[in-house]
Amino acid sequence: MAETYDFPSDLLAGQEELHQVRAELLALLKRLPWSVEPLDGFSDDHGWRKVERPASPGWTPDEQAEVEKLRQRERELAVFVTCHRFWSEVTPKEKVDARMSIKHTVETENRPPS
Repeated sequence: MAETYDFPSDLLAGQEELHQVRAELLALLKRLPWSVEPLDGFSDDHGWRKVERPASPGWTPDEQAEVEKLRQRERELAVFVTCHRFWSEVTPKEKVDARMSIKHTVETENRPPS
């Protein structure tokens, strides 16, 4: 059975915000056109599966700025979480388990009761 860890509140908050930023970035990227720059559509059926893309109007400067802002915040949070002082207190044998555990701790805490 996996051990429970006493994660510091700032580490938990950083992990939770990282989850939120990644979800927001993914949702934004799904809404945007497939190409950053305006490009013509294409159809290619010479590979192992057919690939088709409609013409892309590209991203607006505001959309590009929003994606860059979210990516920058994601990098900052990833560095904060992975380099947090808490990890120096965890034995090498437990690090993988602890790092996997924190990713799911936030999900467990936010899950509505069954």
